[in-house]
Amino acid sequence: MFDLSDLETLVSQRATSGDPASYTAQLAARGLPKAAQKLGEEAIETVIAALGEDRAALTGEAADLLYHLMVVLHLRGVPLADILAELERRTRRTGLEEKAARTPAA
Repeated sequence: MFDLSDLETLVSQRATSGDPASYTAQLAARGLPKAAQKLGEEAIETVIAALGEDRAALTGEAADLLYHLMVVLHLRGVPLADILAELERRTRRTGLEEKAARTPAA
């Protein structure tokens, strides 16, 4: 079964391949600002699809969102394991307890 770890590996391989036929390589070459912009666009498209009635549209947009997130994480050098560790840490208490324990932004 394909999972986010598989996606992380694929993104990493393609981003560093220099293959001109690879969208991932092209996006990575354009840098973090472009990849982050695409991530934002996909987030908006996912929200719009979530509000619609079309499950297939939401599925496709969610896949695009996860893909672009993995590209941004790759470019920033943040491994999926760090994200999963943070999620695990947060699930040790309820969401409300975790949110209340966060330091307010200054």
